[in-house]
Amino acid sequence: MATTSKTKKIKNNRNLFFSGVAVLTFTNVLNKVVGMLFRIPISNILGDSGMAYFNAAYHIFVWFYMISTGGLPLAVSILVSEARFRGNREEIKRIYSLTMKMFIVIGTLGTAVMMLLSHQFAFLNGVAGSYLSIIAVAPTLFLVCVASAMRGYFQGFQEMRPTAVSQIMETLGKLLMGILLALGARKLGYGLEVQAACAIAGLTIGTAFGMLFLFISKLRFHEEEYAIEGAVGGGKISGGREILRRLLVIAIPITVSSSIMSLTTMVDDMIINWRLMSIGYVEEYANALYGNYTGFAVPFANLPPALIYPISYSLIPLLKGTLTLGDSKRSAEICRSCLRVTAIVALPCTLGVSVLSEPLLKLLYNAESSELSAPKLSVLAISIFFICMLSISNAILQAYGRQNKPIISLVSGSVVKIMLSFVLIGIPAINIYGAPISTVVCYIICTVLNVYFMAKYTDVRPSVFVTFVKPLIASAVCVGGAFGMIRLLSGYLPSKAVTLIAIAFAAIIYVIVLFTIRGVERDDILMLPKGAKIYAGLQKARLVK
Repeated sequence: MATTSKTKKIKNNRNLFFSGVAVLTFTNVLNKVVGMLFRIPISNILGDSGMAYFNAAYHIFVWFYMISTGGLPLAVSILVSEARFRGNREEIKRIYSLTMKMFIVIGTLGTAVMMLLSHQFAFLNGVAGSYLSIIAVAPTLFLVCVASAMRGYFQGFQEMRPTAVSQIMETLGKLLMGILLALGARKLGYGLEVQAACAIAGLTIGTAFGMLFLFISKLRFHEEEYAIEGAVGGGKISGGREILRRLLVIAIPITVSSSIMSLTTMVDDMIINWRLMSIGYVEEYANALYGNYTGFAVPFANLPPALIYPISYSLIPLLKGTLTLGDSKRSAEICRSCLRVTAIVALPCTLGVSVLSEPLLKLLYNAESSELSAPKLSVLAISIFFICMLSISNAILQAYGRQNKPIISLVSGSVVKIMLSFVLIGIPAINIYGAPISTVVCYIICTVLNVYFMAKYTDVRPSVFVTFVKPLIASAVCVGGAFGMIRLLSGYLPSKAVTLIAIAFAAIIYVIVLFTIRGVERDDILMLPKGAKIYAGLQKARLVK
């Protein structure tokens, strides 16, 4: 009976999809919050200059990670999902075995390159002292490659819990071990370069814990409990070469897409320091500006998209399944609903972070760093909506077999970003603000091109008014309410309490206005776990028709 129950959920897709989204959303938000909290003691230990070493090494690691893995976990999940729908468990085993070997080789080579060329990467990044941090984080690449193979396997079964738990373990390991090691290095009298290396070594240790958990979860995983009802079973088992070919056909375009933005960020990092020094800033001050921007404004702007990435992550296997079954109408409905949910989440976050950047930063960081970061965050926050829409549109295009199209979008946006950064940062009156401005323009271009490709190659035709205009109206009202609440209560209560009250007030206003103007549709609610009961309750409250 247990097996039948799980099978029905998988065939229905509704509860399983949003349960997976809920688990990953909670995990992503927790990881982002913990990651931001991690930066409070780390930034206090390292300072803005030390954070420059930390961030420079981390960005290089992310680029290597994107190149080494990129679309491979997603490709693994798609192949596993297809074999699962056919009931071919032997092919699933072959897929997992082949991809695990591949990831081990890739991770080993990537780690070796990072270590052997650490000095060269540090020099190219414009932060020469970051080479120790690059060496310290290099083993993480091997560990995360092995973990990615297992995460792709679990995603193919639409089982997101092992991924979620392992990510939490990675984040907590980074937080605890990173702080302890950095404090230890400072107590022993080492310089900022060593302290930063010790701080980022916490990520390596945390990733090792996460990989170990995934390995144990794989040993305890029972594939038969996730069998698809009606699947014939057996069938021809693809050979290793055929599996590898299919894997690369899916993975290479996605990997290229993923690595483009990481490479762009790395090039942008080099441009920031070089251009700041070219207009007269000394290296130490340029590093401090760079560290403040990348250590405070950028992580905060990346927090809202963490609410959307789980939708993209869970959408592809679900959408691929419905397309495999030939249900194009249902596929389009799923896409439209996901776009609406994305806009409902992203628009208030975009306006809220842009307008309330300083009080929001002061909730987590010290006043001096927050005041310096706030104007840059106000500009950068505009990109939040476009990053979220880019994530969903990428997922839709990939599920529809148009993996190459996001590459065009991302290359176009990246070229413009690099050129704009070079020009704008070199203008003394703009300086560091050229970085967030170019980022916003980049994501606008990427999103517009993706929407064009989506309209051309898919059946997805969302209503602009319902999907975007209604949430925008509700967002403007709620942010206006939050701003007014802060103005009203300032001077009567502590600033952090005022900010929290304003956020709660804005959230209530947003929900009320959104339902009042019918910004949420019936299908959006019914896709939720227990959606029918939720919809019935909203009907009684006269919030929906």
